[in-house]
Amino acid sequence: MNPMKYLGILATSVTALVVATGCGSGATDSAASGAPAATAATTATTQPAPATGSAMADGPFGAACSAVPADGEGSFTGMADDPVATAASNNPVLSTLVTAVKKAGLVDTLNSAKDITVFAPTNDAFAAIPKATLDKVLADKETLTKILTYHVVAGKNAPADLAGAELATLQGGKLTTKGADEAYTVNDAKVVCGNVPTANATVYIIDKVLMPQ
Repeated sequence: MNPMKYLGILATSVTALVVATGCGSGATDSAASGAPAATAATTATTQPAPATGSAMADGPFGAACSAVPADGEGSFTGMADDPVATAASNNPVLSTLVTAVKKAGLVDTLNSAKDITVFAPTNDAFAAIPKATLDKVLADKETLTKILTYHVVAGKNAPADLAGAELATLQGGKLTTKGADEAYTVNDAKVVCGNVPTANATVYIIDKVLMPQ
C-alpha cells in the first residue's frame, strides 16, 4: 500500500483513541507550537540511573537516558501521559526530530496512531548530517516524510522483540534489529535510550538518522 495513503487511514481510524486517553487537540497544539520543549529544557535535571538486568524490561534503559529530565512533562513519567509527537516535543534531546515532524506535517498522524514503535534520532544524530544536506531535506516535504516514516513501525515493541527481527516500516521499507540486554541496534544505529513509553507508542532513542533505500 502507498505509505502516505496508509498514514491517512491510520490517522483517521484511531482518532477515538486520542480522545479516550485525554490527549486530544490540546496535546497536539502543544506539539505544534514547540513551546513545551523550551519548558522542559529549563526544568531539566539529571535522570536517575536507568534500570539494568531483569528490571530493564519494565522501563527505560541506556546511557543516554540520563539526559532525560527527571521530572515535568519531559520526564519518562510525563512522556508516558502524552501521545508520541507531543511527548517528543517535551524532551530536549529530540528537538530537531520534532522540528522535522512538524515540517513534514506528521504531528497529528503520529499522535493519532495506535500502538506504534518510533526510533527517534537524537539532536546529535541530525547534527552529524552536513548542514546543507539537512537543510535541503527539511525543505523537501516528500523526502522528509519518507525518512521520518521509515523510523516508525507497527506495534509497541518491547526490547525482546528487537533481539533479532526484520520490521516493516510505515514508509514501506524494512528495518533490521538485533541485540540483547542494553545493547541493541537498528540497521547501523545504536539504541542509546530504549523502551521509553508514551501514551500510544514505545520510543527507542537512537544515535543515527536511518535512511530508507
